[in-house]
Amino acid sequence: MSDSTLEIEPAAAATLLGDRVELTRRFTQNLATHGEELGLIGPLELPRLWTRHVLNSALVAPLLRPGLVGDVGSGAGLPGLVLAIARPDVQFVLIEPMERRVAWLNDQVSDLELDNVTVLRERAEDVKLANRLDQVTARAVSAFRKLLPLTAPLLRDGGELVLMKGAGAQAEIEAAQKEMRKYKVSDARVQVLGEGLTEDVTRVILGTVRA
Repeated sequence: MSDSTLEIEPAAAATLLGDRVELTRRFTQNLATHGEELGLIGPLELPRLWTRHVLNSALVAPLLRPGLVGDVGSGAGLPGLVLAIARPDVQFVLIEPMERRVAWLNDQVSDLELDNVTVLRERAEDVKLANRLDQVTARAVSAFRKLLPLTAPLLRDGGELVLMKGAGAQAEIEAAQKEMRKYKVSDARVQVLGEGLTEDVTRVILGTVRA
């Protein structure tokens, strides 16, 4: 762990995570202890690890439905591992091409005893799934128009994009009209989560894919 101090757990953590908060604490502590040395988080992230990363991810959990959910570019497990902790009723496939990040994800799945997670070492564009996904998430991976070829083909007909984005999310939708037509994405819209509950809101782009 760096010299920075881990952020005190916000009160919203217990509200959002309920009886899954203790497992989330374990994951957050693991990430605080090993994240910087493994290149998973930057040296300045500990004082905002809960609000900026963990709760930012947990806010997406209510949008997920029981079924098969993919997380493209899982990295440190944000949002994939946090969502898998929060939603034990959902099956997750964490898609990550980098070996050391895959090792971290597998270590956490084992340490946290998560039986609803499969880690797949693969580039998203090369993934071949036996069963297509019901929903797919991604966080801080790429612009919406560049994410569409990586995510939309993984979804079943009627599957849903649940992509975490920044303040420019609406502008990203407007810039991706051509790609949305190509990948048959309809009803793309921005939803803001966490207002009045957390320090940082979470924005997601939602959209339905018609195969």
